[in-house]
Amino acid sequence: MTNGERFKTMAGAALAALLCMGGAAFAAQCGNSAAGFETWKKQFAEENRGSVGPTANAALMTTNYNTATISADRGQKSFHLSLDQFLAKRGGSVFASRGRSLKQTHAALFAQIQGPLLAIWGMETGFGAIHGNQNMLSAVATLAYDCRRSEYFTEQLNAALKLVDRGVFSASTRGSMHGEVGETQFMPKNVLTYGVGGSLDTPSGALMSTANFLHAHGWSAGAGYQPGEPNFAAIEAWNAATVYQKAIAIVGAKIDGGDH
Repeated sequence: MTNGERFKTMAGAALAALLCMGGAAFAAQCGNSAAGFETWKKQFAEENRGSVGPTANAALMTTNYNTATISADRGQKSFHLSLDQFLAKRGGSVFASRGRSLKQTHAALFAQIQGPLLAIWGMETGFGAIHGNQNMLSAVATLAYDCRRSEYFTEQLNAALKLVDRGVFSASTRGSMHGEVGETQFMPKNVLTYGVGGSLDTPSGALMSTANFLHAHGWSAGAGYQPGEPNFAAIEAWNAATVYQKAIAIVGAKIDGGDH
């Protein structure tokens, strides 16, 4: 290799490195206050141009920094309670009683999934009583921008925007503090991956999608679902909080007539 060729090779490598650095410098930067949110969402939209359509990006531009979502994300005190305290706070005995009654209404579906599906429905929304009243996109965009769990919620935001493009969500879709939607509080990425059609704001649409999620994570009809048993892994996949997982298993067993 001549000196001239060596210089061209080094110059090319330096230019490539400089371009990579420049790309990183213009990447949407997370933040810990509302101050940078408007700039961030414009950068985010520009970076994702081509990945989602103009309808989704227009919806993203309507989002606002959600201080209530940030407060809720920093709180989540119930997940630090003991199991007995958690069950008492969330109304586990009420859900078990109501769940046994509802099991008769959806017998065919619940015969395959057993009590935990009803327990999830009860624990998440009180069997559809409370879906949440936050703007879903604002909640997810706020958490994607927030530095605490930016990577996880960036995935959720990308999924939400794809669902806007498909007409499943809109700029005005309502959900809970972290962007959960429907009767069993699906996160956007789970809607995209496991939603089986039908509105998640109806029992049938939400429960069929939740059953699909559990099956996809190894649920086997008739197998045990207490900690250490085959189906408990599917409950673990639904929610990462240990106290929540155990509560679902206990309430599910009570719905199924057990004595856990």
